[in-house]
Amino acid sequence: MKVLSICMGLMLAGAAATAMAPAPQNSTAGGRSVTKGKGVATIPKLVDCSAVRGRPTPLGTIRSTDGKTWVSPAEVSFAKGPRATDLYNDCTNVRLTGIKDLDLSKVPIQEVDQGGEVITGYLFADNYFELYVNGKLVAVDATPFTPFNSSVVRFRAKRPVTYAIKAVDWEENVGLGTESGGAASPHHPGDAGLMASFSDGTVTDASWKAQSFYIAPLDSPDRVVERGNIHDSSSVGGRTYPSVPGNAACGENCYAVRYPVPADWASPRFNDAGWPNAFTYTEAEVGASQPAFRNFRDQLTAGGAGFIWSNSLVLDNLVLARKTVR
Repeated sequence: MKVLSICMGLMLAGAAATAMAPAPQNSTAGGRSVTKGKGVATIPKLVDCSAVRGRPTPLGTIRSTDGKTWVSPAEVSFAKGPRATDLYNDCTNVRLTGIKDLDLSKVPIQEVDQGGEVITGYLFADNYFELYVNGKLVAVDATPFTPFNSSVVRFRAKRPVTYAIKAVDWEENVGLGTESGGAASPHHPGDAGLMASFSDGTVTDASWKAQSFYIAPLDSPDRVVERGNIHDSSSVGGRTYPSVPGNAACGENCYAVRYPVPADWASPRFNDAGWPNAFTYTEAEVGASQPAFRNFRDQLTAGGAGFIWSNSLVLDNLVLARKTVR
């Protein structure tokens, strides 16, 4: 219980800092920290989807070589944020077969700006997302890991609209960025992906900014090189499977490279000019073939929306994405 209290305290402190910190004129991620090995799972199961063969959703802490404590895979607002409405989610027994089954009037409208337009959004994340609009938390993903789910959100906002999404590729092995792929692949890196389409015409594409903050598993921290504003891990082999190995040979001795998240990253005043543009990925590269995606593909891909992530779909586990629409 003591360790759990420490972890929750860290998350609450981070949330308070986000609320109180003034927005600087120019914000950057800051220097890297390095962790090695496995962390401590302070919350073994954020949710329990084992009845439908969902993976465990641990949240934990780990110390870096420079003495910092990190929440892994990321500090999240799952416990307090408004849940996105499920379109398809085995864990919550919601299995709509298509848009005809959705009663949009029952989807709550989150008030961001009084007098703004009502915007509807459709989202699919591998694995977890938090959606902020004009600095306000509008929705959190109902299922942090698996089974894969899709979501619909509604909110009222005024232009310019700043979209900010925290996206997390969850992990079973805390601090290692890996999941269990069975006996043949006990430290599978997993992969990721984010797609969203909004009724104001905003879609996920290469015009978004997307920065990585947690990169693992690595056999050496030297695998990550700062090239301009890109945290480049391409020396591992590439950006997707199969170019990136499907099993981390370093096992429980793997390294991770982490960067501090700016307190005001979701604010409209945050200067993301120094962040790299998002990389785009195909449905095949993301592996999006589940009913959660397939049943709502028309809505998710509306307006030309595509899958985005940062430099590596496999190794980048915490990605912040932003787009301002005027």
